[in-house]
Amino acid sequence: MDSEVSADLKEHCSVADVRRCLSYLLPHLDAFWAQPLATYATALYDVEPFSCGDEVRVHAMDRLRVCVERAARRSGYGEEDALSASAEVLSAPVMQTGPHAMLLIEPDAFYTHMFSLLGLMSHGRQWHITYSVSTSAFKESAKKGPGWLRVGGETLNVFGLPRKRLIGSSIGCLNGPYRYAFSNSRHEVAPNASAARLLAELPAAGFPSGAEAIKMGNQALWHGKLAAPAKLLQLDDFDMADLIADHLDDRKSWLSAHFFDGVMAALSILEETDRLNAGPWAGWVRRTTDLFWGLEKNRVVPLHLEGGALKSLRSPSFEVKLTPKRLAAALRERAILPGMFMTYLVVSTLPGVRALGGCRQTVYLPLMRYLASIGVRLSGAAGLLAALERDKLPGVWGHRVLKPADTDPFQEIEAAGGISPLLSTYANLTLEQASGDLASFTTDPIWAEMSAHIDDGTIKRISSEWLWSGP
Repeated sequence: MDSEVSADLKEHCSVADVRRCLSYLLPHLDAFWAQPLATYATALYDVEPFSCGDEVRVHAMDRLRVCVERAARRSGYGEEDALSASAEVLSAPVMQTGPHAMLLIEPDAFYTHMFSLLGLMSHGRQWHITYSVSTSAFKESAKKGPGWLRVGGETLNVFGLPRKRLIGSSIGCLNGPYRYAFSNSRHEVAPNASAARLLAELPAAGFPSGAEAIKMGNQALWHGKLAAPAKLLQLDDFDMADLIADHLDDRKSWLSAHFFDGVMAALSILEETDRLNAGPWAGWVRRTTDLFWGLEKNRVVPLHLEGGALKSLRSPSFEVKLTPKRLAAALRERAILPGMFMTYLVVSTLPGVRALGGCRQTVYLPLMRYLASIGVRLSGAAGLLAALERDKLPGVWGHRVLKPADTDPFQEIEAAGGISPLLSTYANLTLEQASGDLASFTTDPIWAEMSAHIDDGTIKRISSEWLWSGP
C-alpha cells in the first residue's frame, strides 16, 4: 500500500475542484477556507483526552504509550521526558503523520511542522509527536526526495551519495554509515555559505541508515536552529516494527489473538483491497505490498501472501509465516517492516489517535479504517467496532496546508531571526491563502477522478467505504 505521490506536473483539475471535493468529503473543512490558518490548526489539535472502556482499544493505547516512551529514550530524552510524552498521547491523542522522513527544513516538511506548531501552541501542548514513512527511496523524482535539499540557491546531495545509491536504495536500509555532506555535482561539500552553516548545525557522526541520520539531524535542528516551543518526538517505521512486535508477543493483544490467528482476516482485507481497486476508489489503497515490506541491504521490496506465508519474488528462499511468533521475530530482526495499513492500524485506528495527513491520506486513511472494520467484524470485537464508529475526525487534512511558493526555509529562518516571527505571519493567513495552488492535489490525476466520481454519484459521503471517516 503506497504513499502519496503526484504523477507529474500537469494540472488534471482546478484548485476550485479540489476545494469542492475536500469540502464534500470532509464537511468540517468548508467553514475554515476563509478563516485564519491558526484557527484551522487549533481545531485539528482540539481533541478529547483518551477515554474508552473497550479493552482492545485500551490495550492498543497502552502499547502505543510504551512505544512513545521507548522512542523518546532512543532520541536522547530522559525518563521524565519519556513519561511526559507518553502522558500527552493519552491527554491529547493526535499526531502529525504527513511528511515522509526528510530533513525538517525541506519545504514539504518545514511548513507542515510550522502548521502543527500553531495548533500545539494554541492548546499549550509540550510535545510535537510525528510519524514519518521511512521506507521511501532517497530519490523520489528528479533531485527530489530525502536525499536532496535546496540550500543557498543550489540543490545539494544531502549525504553525498553516488547516483546508484540515490536511485536504488531506501532510506530505511541499514547499509550505512551515513554522514551529512550537502555536496554538489562536483562533489564539493557544503559549497555555499548557507550549506556550510546548516552543516555546522547537524551531527558529524555516521548513522546506520539514512532514516536514522535524518531523525537525529531533525532533533538537532529542532532544539538548536529552530528553538521550537515544543519538544519533538519522531516515530518511524522501525518504531512501528517494534510496536507491532509488542502486540504480536502479547496474547492479550487483538492483533495477536484475532487478526493474525490464522489468515482469514488478512486475506479478507487483501481481497477487499482488490475490490476497491476495481471500482471508483481505485488507486487510493493499492496492494503495493501485502501488509509488510521485505528489508534487504539496499532496498525495501514488496512481499505477497501465499500459502499462509509472506514471500518475495526477488528472493525465492525468503519466507515468513503469517503467525504472531514468526512475524514478531522477523520485525525485531529487521527482516521485514510494516506497510502503511499495518502502521496506521497500530498508531491510529486501534488506539484512537487522530492522524493529520496530506493530499492522498485524507482519503486512504478512512478507507484503511473501512478495511480494518472488516477484520474487527470477523473477530467479533463489537466494542472496538462501536469505538471506531464513534471516532470524531480520525483522519484530517493537515499536511501541505501551509505551502508558500518558491521559498528556502533555512534562509527564511535566518532572515527572520528564528521561527517565532514566521509563525505570527503564517497564523494570520487564511487557509485559502496559506494552501496556495494546491499543486499536490491538482497535479495528481486521482483527484480529477475523485471529482468526476463525486459528480456522477459513484462516490458519496454515505458510501459504505466512507462511513469510517468519522461523524
